[in-house]
Amino acid sequence: MKKLLAIIVLGLLLNTNAQAKHKTFDYPFLYYNTFEAKGSENHYKFQSNLRKDKDVLKEIKNTKKTGLISYLLFEDDKIVIDESDIPDKFQGDTIINGLLPSHSMGKSLVSYVTGHAICEGYISSVDEKLTGWDVIENTLYEDQVLIDLLNMQAGDQRYVGERIKPRNDNRLKKNQSVNVNTIPLEILLKKYFQNTKKSKPVYNYNALATNTIMNYTIFKVGDDYQKLLNKVFKEDAKIKNSVYFSKTLRRGSVSDEEKGEYGRYSFYADRYDYLRIAKSMMDHWNNDTCVGKYLKTIYEQRINKNKKSYDGDRSGQFDVAVYTKKYGGQFHFDIIGLSKRKILGMSGQGGQNIIIDFDRKRIIVVNTIDMHYNWKKIVHKKLKQK
Repeated sequence: MKKLLAIIVLGLLLNTNAQAKHKTFDYPFLYYNTFEAKGSENHYKFQSNLRKDKDVLKEIKNTKKTGLISYLLFEDDKIVIDESDIPDKFQGDTIINGLLPSHSMGKSLVSYVTGHAICEGYISSVDEKLTGWDVIENTLYEDQVLIDLLNMQAGDQRYVGERIKPRNDNRLKKNQSVNVNTIPLEILLKKYFQNTKKSKPVYNYNALATNTIMNYTIFKVGDDYQKLLNKVFKEDAKIKNSVYFSKTLRRGSVSDEEKGEYGRYSFYADRYDYLRIAKSMMDHWNNDTCVGKYLKTIYEQRINKNKKSYDGDRSGQFDVAVYTKKYGGQFHFDIIGLSKRKILGMSGQGGQNIIIDFDRKRIIVVNTIDMHYNWKKIVHKKLKQK
């Protein structure tokens, strides 16, 4: 009991400090401990056949207005558009070694790591029940099926997520000041989710489901988790530079533990390594590997978002999250006007997008400061091209 009380106090201190000192758009990279996958000496080397695109150039040249700081278009096995204007700081957070935050694109990358964990035999399948894990005992997540968390339909809409407050996926209904991304999972669930029961399974986009998936994977993989990250990013995607998942445990905290329920989906990589990771997904899908079959499984089991409107977000801005009809396995599917094509989308707040068109073997990677660029012109229009 004393141990649990100490953990809760620590978590609340971390949450208070993080919000008081760092009221930034994301979670400052240097503030938290991380899981790191180092770059490969045999990293994938891109070929290029570059062209200038007037629509992309217009958005990049007006970056202070549009927020667009990086754009990559990959097709015919080459980079064909490559434009960037990356500032020294990103929403007040210094950019180190070109690392750019994923925001909620990291949710999709958590799923991708989970797919590798299934293929490596640590998890049986997307139909595995989350049993035997004391962190979620006596909460609504106990004994749930993994695919329901992956599809954001775990019946948690009474407690957390966008069903409570649209476009705000990390706050609790019981206490809106609590950010689920800044408190270790065990602390959060013990304090706010004891004796909770799941409701009817409906699509409820939220950060807690993703962090539960990530930490369940860490639990199942155990001491091999670093090995798994190296497999996914260093060996498979052949990244050039280190990539990182942040932890909810801050740097210099009183705890030096490297294990525990500290996993958070916040992900950092440079612009080309985001493309390398996306290319690895495309290659798996098209080569029908085990990981490719995982991606196809979550595509086949995707669910309707049941949105009332596809007219953009509250500011009338578009991205792949607000212009897709379905969701599956932490990815966005069925883009309006392109729903017959197998296109996978990753979306992060502020307009971060990675979109993979498996049918046309085309990838678009967008990094932004804010979502005021013309998504329909530089993303949707490019996807529609033959």
